[in-house]
Amino acid sequence: MNTKILSALTATAAVTAMLGTAAPAHAFSFGTSGITFTQNTDVKFNFKESHGGYTSSFGIYEVKDSAASLVSTLFSETKSSDNGAQNEWKGTLGNTVLGSGSAVFTFVANQIYTLGLDSGKNGIVYSSSALNGGSQQAVFGGSELWNALGTQTTNTFKAAGKFTNGIGSLSNGGTTISFDDRGGGNDADFQDFTVTAEAVPEPMTMTGLVLGLGGLVAARRRRGSKTAS
Repeated sequence: MNTKILSALTATAAVTAMLGTAAPAHAFSFGTSGITFTQNTDVKFNFKESHGGYTSSFGIYEVKDSAASLVSTLFSETKSSDNGAQNEWKGTLGNTVLGSGSAVFTFVANQIYTLGLDSGKNGIVYSSSALNGGSQQAVFGGSELWNALGTQTTNTFKAAGKFTNGIGSLSNGGTTISFDDRGGGNDADFQDFTVTAEAVPEPMTMTGLVLGLGGLVAARRRRGSKTAS
């Protein structure tokens, strides 16, 4: 292989390693206090499982003047569960929720959002506690949250107050988000509708790559001039 081409490829690999292939999400808030990003950010949501007795839909809502308005419905149940009350009203992808079970939403910079679970006659609960009159109806956490919930039981999830912030896991393996729909006599089991969310990495720009390569070339020339002298 031409030595100049090889050198260029080596330099490119070095820059990629230094700068990374993608930049992290810029979340100001992603939890029960609301959702806000400091720059436009794509987040990929995946339906995981449901255990609610209602036919519900999950969506993104804009918040203005303490009022929430639906801007996008991401997942909708076609029935309350796969097979009635079996396995705590378990609903799965391809049976209760149709489609790919995956959706990407672009959060606009500095706009306040919340996630919402609309259970029809049972009403809507939001991921932002303030919109529920101060009541926490959603939990946010890393992969450990799903194991902690115990989805095959309707017992009260007593650790809900520890799972209010999903910023740390949003760009690090994904955030699990699970709702309680206030059904079952307000059982607060927080397993009625569960999704995961992960920030879509920002591609490294060609400008950044060129600047990085330029720096490497300049450094190489400086080393070469010192050797020559």
